Amino acid sequence: MSSSPFFFKEPFRYLRWASVNKPAYFYSICIGLAGPGSIAVVVPTRKYLGYERISKVPQTYPIPKGPRPRPSGFEDE
Repeated sequence: MSSSPFFFKEPFRYLRWASVNKPAYFYSICIGLAGPGSIAVVVPTRKYLGYERISKVPQTYPIPKGPRPRPSGFEDE
């Protein structure tokens, strides 16, 4: 009998064993699997709460009106 259970034979026992003996692997896989699954919950919740996507993202920085001051004091000598 091996000390670690087989995943396909006893999945819940293996998950419990992995959470105790290899927590970094176990929880990183849990978080990684929860990411795509959260789309089904997050998107409808944001719509329900009134979040609106910005339809147009600014592509340039606004240029100030009037003359631009010339910087001084940066000359190499």
